[in-house]
Amino acid sequence: MPKLPFLERLDSGIPVVADGAMATQLHRSGLPMATCFEAVNLADPDKIYAVHSAYLAAGAELLETNTFGANRQKLSEHGLSDKLAEINGAAVEIARRAIADSGRDAYIAGSMGPLGQKIRPYGPISREDARGMFFEQAAALIAAGVDVILLETFADHHELLEALAAVRLVSPDVPVVTHATFASDDRTLTGFTPAKVAADLVRAGADVIGVNCAGGPAQISHILETMHTCVPRARLSAMPNAGFPESVNGRVMYPASAEYFGDYALTFQALGARIVGGCCGSTPDHIAAMRRAIDAAAGGERSLPIIHVEEAAVSEDQIAPAAPTDFAERLASGQFTVTVEMAPPRSFSVERLIRSAHLLRDAGAHILDVADTPAARMRMSPYAVAHVIQSQVGVETVLHFPTRGRNLLRIQGDLLAAHALGLRNVFVTMGDPTRIGDYPDANDSYDIVPSKLIGLIKHSMNRGVDQAGNSIGAPASFTVGCALNMGADNLDHEIKILGAKLAAGADFALGQPVYEPWRIERFLTRYEQVTGRVFDLPVLLGVLPLFSLRHAQFLHNEIPGIVIPETILSRMEQAGDDAPYEGVRVAQELLQATASYVRGAYIIPAFGRYDLAAEVVAATPVRA
Repeated sequence: MPKLPFLERLDSGIPVVADGAMATQLHRSGLPMATCFEAVNLADPDKIYAVHSAYLAAGAELLETNTFGANRQKLSEHGLSDKLAEINGAAVEIARRAIADSGRDAYIAGSMGPLGQKIRPYGPISREDARGMFFEQAAALIAAGVDVILLETFADHHELLEALAAVRLVSPDVPVVTHATFASDDRTLTGFTPAKVAADLVRAGADVIGVNCAGGPAQISHILETMHTCVPRARLSAMPNAGFPESVNGRVMYPASAEYFGDYALTFQALGARIVGGCCGSTPDHIAAMRRAIDAAAGGERSLPIIHVEEAAVSEDQIAPAAPTDFAERLASGQFTVTVEMAPPRSFSVERLIRSAHLLRDAGAHILDVADTPAARMRMSPYAVAHVIQSQVGVETVLHFPTRGRNLLRIQGDLLAAHALGLRNVFVTMGDPTRIGDYPDANDSYDIVPSKLIGLIKHSMNRGVDQAGNSIGAPASFTVGCALNMGADNLDHEIKILGAKLAAGADFALGQPVYEPWRIERFLTRYEQVTGRVFDLPVLLGVLPLFSLRHAQFLHNEIPGIVIPETILSRMEQAGDDAPYEGVRVAQELLQATASYVRGAYIIPAFGRYDLAAEVVAATPVRA
């Protein structure tokens, strides 16, 4: 009698028992862990055949091909990318031969793992390139005659979705099993919960969803339980590691016994698993125990455990949505807004800064900006400074929020902390590179670029979820700003970058200082030419009062994007000792000349001279 089509077999009521670890068995046969195990398909196919045969003898009904890393990205690390089709084809043929020689009916699953490098926005590989590489491997496996494709051990479920889409492009009919893997906190490495992963995979058309690797059977069981609760009609699959690995006398050992695996096979079945098997550390003994348990339950000799699945009560209305900030209301009503940047102190004392904040408030500043490690120099946390200003001075702040030096977990945690402290105006920027500061060897990496972070805040957190789609209790109410250089030499490039920030939902921009008003007119004209739209983003134009001729020359010659005309340089030179006040007069004139083009002023004091900044604030042309 011919074997049933794979999905019909899954729906027959008795779980399919899959095989266990391939790499574990190859390593135990003497191959170093650094070996390209996929290359063994060509170099020593009998080793692979022997592993398959052992699992078939143990009762496996589903064999995974030895192709987990046989994609172009991973094979290129071993100089084998030109042998991709040959390696994948050989793997299928070895499995087919082992099944034929065993005299058993079994299915062949084409194993496909992740690429080994992250895809964007977390890594260098574009989604299009990732899909192309997955397409190439899937095409080779399907052409060789696999019964099913098994996508396994994906820590980034967006990469898993790209792999699934690639398989569907090759063949819309081949069954696809999709396995995510989770860290010890039951989330993927990119922060997604089992419920989110399960829902997305089912929505994308996976035939079977599940989990492999991760921890041992206990962790897999409650992840599977969550998936079942989220998508109760989905076919499920479970292939755990044999517990958490331990190093014993230089060898990697897995503690879970075969009998323990057998017991959990019935737990997985009770939770709805249609496929049970093993991953790292599992052996033919583990699979044989699973086989015995499944068969005993089918024959009535063992009963399935009783599983009580309780849905968690999640309330998203426990936190009242926050009202718009005063700054947001000023932007919405078109009022001219003046903000002054303040640098946190290099100590834990805030008394002087608070006095300066009072001075600026009394001079007429509507908002105070708080920089985050300006010039990459160690300073007090801007969260503390902004909170103290708002609570003790009574002026709202704009919190500068650089992406540099933060991973995605810290970014989101910091945003939640800011919101809890009432800091809901944020200015998203890349931040200064650490190499220019006093800790040049400090972490300078980042997970997300400013435009993507703006989108995360506006389209996720302001809608009540984090980047992974998990509830944060209620929608946040951040007002989000971006950087803009209206005086850039390459306006088309600046407009292109701005387009990504606008698409992400930026509410306002803090502009780089411009010392020639005609440059703003040029920007506005070019923006309309390029986009076909009138520029309407509220801009608070940067105003940096010059302190001396040397200061002006430094800005002109060493700060990209700042151009100071000869007339202003000459005025600073002629002012002599009066140069700081001449700089104030220049700033006041610029405010008068540019007020009709922008929605406000972003005053940047030089050398901490808040007294001079207060004079500029007092002369702002439009008051509200």
